[in-house]
Amino acid sequence: MANSTAKTLKIITGADSFGCDLKDVLVAHLQSLNIQVEDLGTSSYYSVAADVGRRISSAVTASSDDSKAVETRGLLACGTGVGVAIFANKFPGVIAATCLTPSEALNARSINNSNVLAVSGMSTSPESAIEILDTWLKTPFASPCPASGNEPWPEEIKTFFENSLTEMPKIGAELPKIEDSTCSICNLVKSRVLGPIDMIPGGSMKILRETPTSAIVRFKAGSVEPAHHHTFGHDLVVTEGKKTVWNLTKKERFDLTIGDYLFTPAGDVHRVQYHEETEFFIKWDGHWDMFFDEDLETAKKAIEKESENGSK
Repeated sequence: MANSTAKTLKIITGADSFGCDLKDVLVAHLQSLNIQVEDLGTSSYYSVAADVGRRISSAVTASSDDSKAVETRGLLACGTGVGVAIFANKFPGVIAATCLTPSEALNARSINNSNVLAVSGMSTSPESAIEILDTWLKTPFASPCPASGNEPWPEEIKTFFENSLTEMPKIGAELPKIEDSTCSICNLVKSRVLGPIDMIPGGSMKILRETPTSAIVRFKAGSVEPAHHHTFGHDLVVTEGKKTVWNLTKKERFDLTIGDYLFTPAGDVHRVQYHEETEFFIKWDGHWDMFFDEDLETAKKAIEKESENGSK
């Protein structure tokens, strides 16, 4: 039996209202086999699956002596067995499989080393569920199963399975971390996708509010905004990078970097150059529009000419 191995087997279980009766039958069966059971009770399928998944994930990644002596698996039940498997699988190291037949349980253990069994309270009888559970408990990883024609796996497949034991638990365990920032605007944009600004190469923007318009804007290093004006004035704050704004109407130049603020009045013609990848928050006094007063090539030539004059 499953509990005759060197490790003590522990099952953490739970169900929703559609699977609770079947879960109770299986808990009684496990207890008759002297297998330790921790029953988390009945809740919504996503909540109970998350609770079990979280506990199994912790057990998989634990390195204590106690965790080495105990093999912890999960047992979940809902109406179909699918929903609980989906939410349990959101946790690193969890391999939840919905099994409606003993053959599926054989395959799940042999091929995937499943550590959470999900069963259907609506389509599986108590007798069939017990047979599925027993098969899942007794089947070793990489053993013959229906998928192998009930024959031993070839050596190359066995090697693949052995490698998967160390590779699978890593999936989802090392997600990229987003550093916290004291800048509320920076935190706001982290989860947003910026779309390209078709009229200006190198620019992308995410509108946060339509009217009055506010947006997060990003430009690649070296980008240039040709001279243009807007119907409404706008405030901006640079959150990343470095840019230069020429207010051609007032003949003023502003070199801006992280934390700098600038207001440009309605109708003022201005040209912009981005010296490095730059991101800024901008808010217009009304709706956003843009009217060009020169083309891109003219703007680049004007900037180049000023740069040459400045270096003399």
